[in-house]
Amino acid sequence: MAQRLHWQTDGKHWPHYERSRFVDAGGLRWHVQMWERPRADAPLLLLLHGTGASTHSWRHVAPLLARTFGVVACDLPGHAFSGPARGPAAGMRGMARGVAALMATLGMAPDATIGHSAGAAIAIRMALDAGPGGAAPKAIVGMNAALIPLQGIAGSFFAPAAKLLALNPLVPQLVSWQAAEGVVFERLLGSTGSRLDAQGQALYSRLVADPGHVAGVLAMMAHWDLPSLQAELPALRPPLHLVVAENDGTVPPGDADRIRRMLPAATVHTMKGVGHLGHEERPEEAAALIQRLLGA
Repeated sequence: MAQRLHWQTDGKHWPHYERSRFVDAGGLRWHVQMWERPRADAPLLLLLHGTGASTHSWRHVAPLLARTFGVVACDLPGHAFSGPARGPAAGMRGMARGVAALMATLGMAPDATIGHSAGAAIAIRMALDAGPGGAAPKAIVGMNAALIPLQGIAGSFFAPAAKLLALNPLVPQLVSWQAAEGVVFERLLGSTGSRLDAQGQALYSRLVADPGHVAGVLAMMAHWDLPSLQAELPALRPPLHLVVAENDGTVPPGDADRIRRMLPAATVHTMKGVGHLGHEERPEEAAALIQRLLGA
């Protein structure tokens, strides 16, 4: 049965509950998790999860990175415990502005942004919108970054279908009810090419059972604009490091080579034997790679 997430009950069982706080910024209420800098001059990392996930996606990686960096992670608008965004604010540029407003409210400027899947697109959108004199990060790491439209029929069908689904208020309830079913959920998770531990499976299962979370995901998909981001990629100033999972079933691994043709300065690094959620499957390897890419 579809059930709403409630911080008073579900939050107590969420990874790193003790790191959580709620912040009002940019017209939204954000769920944020923070790890203080281990030393005064330590760089600050901003972690942005992908579509359908939450701060839990970084549950293993964040504490490892916190040995060297200050770390901030948030639930994207409409996801998990963050408030919903309406209309274009649920899209890429709207989310980028929202995250920028959140960081400004916190009084923080990340030295680097780590984005998984669609989170990498938001990180790049933030850097592009910062402009020549803006506070762009010194580097962006895209973990299985979803930065360019799907090719062929799938790419043409994706956005219009998402818009139609998002318009129907009954769809989130129906999707949550179906996705929470064991077989359907296993297929959804299996399609990523990843094999998660029991905790990871339980957390994603809880998310897809929440109609509010599903509504946030559909709104995000309905207002997403990858063609515009693709057109502007060559103007990206911070170095872009692409981490590609060999068995990614969500973002074609070959997309990294397409991106590098648009942005020759981008670097590509492969994690073997993992899928789209590779940073959750092998957090130690992912954290070590991030540290190396950032020169830590």
